[in-house]
Amino acid sequence: MVLKFKLGFFLHIPFPSWDIFRLFPWADQILQGLLGCDMVGFHIKDYCINFLDCCCRSLGCRVDRKKFIVEYGNRIVRVRSMPIGIPFDRFVEMAQRSAPVLNSQLQMVLSVDRLDYTKGIVQRLKAFELLLERYPQYKDKVLLMQISVPSRTNIKEYQDLKEEIDQLVGRINGRYSSPNWSPIRYIYGCVSQKNLTAFYRDSAVAMVTPIKDGMNLVAKEFVACQIKKIPGVLILSPFAGTSETMQEALICNPFDLLDVTDTLHRALTMSDDEKILRMSGLRHREKNNDVDFWMRSFLEEMNTIIIEDGNNVLPTIMQPLTLQDFEDSLSKYIGDTRKLALLLDYDGTLAPFVLRPNLAVLPPETKSILERLSIIPDVYIYIISDRNVYNLKEMVGIESFTYVGYHGMDILRPDGSKFSYPVPVEYKKKVEALAIILRRQACKYGAWLETKSFLLTYHFRGVPPEYRPEILVTAKRVILEAGFKLIQADCTLEAKPPVQWDTGRACLHIINTDFGLKWSENIRIIYAGDDITDEDAMKSLKGMAATFRVTQSHVVKTSAARRLPNTESVLTMLKWIENHFNKRISHQD
Repeated sequence: MVLKFKLGFFLHIPFPSWDIFRLFPWADQILQGLLGCDMVGFHIKDYCINFLDCCCRSLGCRVDRKKFIVEYGNRIVRVRSMPIGIPFDRFVEMAQRSAPVLNSQLQMVLSVDRLDYTKGIVQRLKAFELLLERYPQYKDKVLLMQISVPSRTNIKEYQDLKEEIDQLVGRINGRYSSPNWSPIRYIYGCVSQKNLTAFYRDSAVAMVTPIKDGMNLVAKEFVACQIKKIPGVLILSPFAGTSETMQEALICNPFDLLDVTDTLHRALTMSDDEKILRMSGLRHREKNNDVDFWMRSFLEEMNTIIIEDGNNVLPTIMQPLTLQDFEDSLSKYIGDTRKLALLLDYDGTLAPFVLRPNLAVLPPETKSILERLSIIPDVYIYIISDRNVYNLKEMVGIESFTYVGYHGMDILRPDGSKFSYPVPVEYKKKVEALAIILRRQACKYGAWLETKSFLLTYHFRGVPPEYRPEILVTAKRVILEAGFKLIQADCTLEAKPPVQWDTGRACLHIINTDFGLKWSENIRIIYAGDDITDEDAMKSLKGMAATFRVTQSHVVKTSAARRLPNTESVLTMLKWIENHFNKRISHQD
């Protein structure tokens, strides 16, 4: 029996929308790290939707926005909105025990924040000043208690914020204070939990008005402490995650000072019956959805431990891609009038990977659909590989295709004409010398060499994992010392002459030659590949083609617009293309 533990992650802050998230240079790495988990949790659905959108648009992952799941490699990752709770009963108990900390008949408006620009403290103070200006009757009767907990005190922007708040508090108090009353009591520092619960309990109003906040537990703590017969009123910003579930609170926009002022006036003049009704609903919900409920829900949703005995294994991948998946992503791109150029990698894209390249046979169904596509007038097909073009043509066996070998160094046309990128002749001898050294020093434990004219491929797929670090260090060193460009692909090392030509340059050469420099006006391009060498083409075609990376890797970075999990999904894409063009032909008839 094998115990397989699952990994969950919960983010307590907002997850940004894609247009913001993509600004980060390390955006892809953050997403890949999160997708290493089995479940990713956020406070509200908006953050889940943002995360799904980023996975789709940055990594090209397949996502299901109805089921809230992401397909990443050969796994599915659940994405869930699970608003966090607080230890409700513990706050109730502390509120019952805490002695009063203010001997005052004033109506206290309480705000508790970390000193941060996202908390909307400046806007709140200005709104309170506007309240005193518009409603003079509150002078000598209302107190704003602003508690600001120090945060990031060594950062200049936070120092500037503190200075701005200090000046604003001083100006408002200087403007409105009387001999026995100051409108704002400002505490810059930490307050004991005992005193804080007393503040919560005795406040007439709590203002939780951040300009952006993942959840904000202050609102929940205030609600838990409302144990008096006539409770206080909660004012919330719509930009706090709590506003999604705390509907009985009064909602106001912190950027609209007049709205905040009028909402605060409403809270201070609210009838006792309405206060009781609103707070009753808030307390009932928070008591039922406390932190223990949140934790149990999270673990239950994640299925924390799976027992694998060979017969009871949970599915780990989504349903296979369907024709509808490609209808949604390609139909508008290709349209009803455009021609299509299909540029398809061979090994790992059309044919599954095998230990020896000569055994990589094209599946019969894939070959059959390629043959049918080859006779459609508006579809042009190019097969790309690191193989010799004649070997590649023999493996595929379809005469009408253009074959691109040696990563674009050779291009074989259907009429038999061949383009070869000019490589200095001396590299022919250098490849032979490099092969001798590699066979002597690094071809052991199952590693072997494949020579390809000016190129050389070092295969280590059959090498046991414990021996790979040793031989790879040697092989890489030998290749680089010989003056070759090193390309690390899937269980191979490619030694390539240091020329300014790659698969991307070759693809652009083919398209420009076959369709002219203005090809984008009348033809669409689809490129599908599985390897690091295909990334050259995906980078060159980015923004000008629909690109697909075939990969099950959890951490691969790609320039492709979308990911496909396996060769079967490539076959499904080819079926959709066939259906699309057959429908077009039938409509024309």
